[in-house]
Amino acid sequence: MNKFDVAIVGGGLIGASIAFELAAEKLRVVVVDRQKPGLEASWAAAGMLSPGPHAPEDEPLTPLAKESLRLYPEFVAAVEAASQQSVSFQREGAVEIFCGPHAESERDKLVASHRRLGLAAEGISSEAARKMEPALGPAVSAAAWFPDEATVEPRLLMAAVLEGASRRGVEIRQNYAVTSLRCEKGGDGERCVGIAAGENQIEAKFVVLAAGCFTGAIKSGAEKFLPASFTHPVRGQMIALHPKSARLSRVLRSERGYLVPRRDGKIVAGSTTEDTGFEKRVTAEGVRSILSAALDLMPTLAGAEIVETWSGLRPGTIDGLPILGPAAVEGLLVATGHFRNGILLAPVTAKLICDWILRGRVNLDVAKFSPARFDTAKAPSGGTRTAVTNS
Repeated sequence: MNKFDVAIVGGGLIGASIAFELAAEKLRVVVVDRQKPGLEASWAAAGMLSPGPHAPEDEPLTPLAKESLRLYPEFVAAVEAASQQSVSFQREGAVEIFCGPHAESERDKLVASHRRLGLAAEGISSEAARKMEPALGPAVSAAAWFPDEATVEPRLLMAAVLEGASRRGVEIRQNYAVTSLRCEKGGDGERCVGIAAGENQIEAKFVVLAAGCFTGAIKSGAEKFLPASFTHPVRGQMIALHPKSARLSRVLRSERGYLVPRRDGKIVAGSTTEDTGFEKRVTAEGVRSILSAALDLMPTLAGAEIVETWSGLRPGTIDGLPILGPAAVEGLLVATGHFRNGILLAPVTAKLICDWILRGRVNLDVAKFSPARFDTAKAPSGGTRTAVTNS
């Protein structure tokens, strides 16, 4: 069958989560991916669910991130029930440490900014932090505690969402590299009616572009709605360590790096942020910088075994914010550019895209993420679209 209600381009966590939610509404959905789904940014992520901004320019994303974290327990429960697989969702909070003569003032500034944004945060002493995590390094002078933060194992979550979507009836096609959008002109203007990979065509009432940094590979039809220059790859290198005895219960981080515990006792350390194009590899410098930050946080990792190294390509955008919502042609929606927040934002992104498709509107203020914010053809006022029915 090559006729669907919705065709989703990109089988990472964003695309798969959208498919999972749409299938619950009995829509006919296909997910296509240029390779085996789930092996790009989603597979490479650490799995921190942290709604706080990484930098002041990220603050516009905070309300969306907060809402997605609120949705996460329900999302996980639905995925685990549908797939019969665990995703290792844990809400143990996170500790951020500060060192040096200005540690307390820097800590207090961060806590104040989080509270201003409605995020739970508390300044704690180095002694209190060390009671939480005894393996903390001696250089810690102050710390901040974020009790609402959580973690998930992205590879487990990715596999479970794909399995759950498949069990709900979603068709998943791998090695389907979309080369063009299929658009037709009608009485009300142009409308996107499907996708094509060479001679292979799929017809759909709605098309969702969720291909991350590979969205620009669609060379025909998409460029006038979402130019390739609006998304770009940002490489992040990672290391998995297996300590002999030391254990970690929750996320530890500093301005230099982070540690994320896994349920099997491993600890994931990251990460780099590199503008290297589509070059996905691990480098000596990347490993050195990650290990240096990791050992500052937890010196007992010096004797840990390095069990895996990898890198991934995050989907960045020209203004650092995701691209979400209807494009400037009927029937085409965009869900890309989540950068380092794709795992966190999957539930809310899925809900938003489903609301646009099913109801033609959303209940959240997401205008700042619209494709229409760029200087291209703009979506109609309000960004609404004709909803699809499951008849």
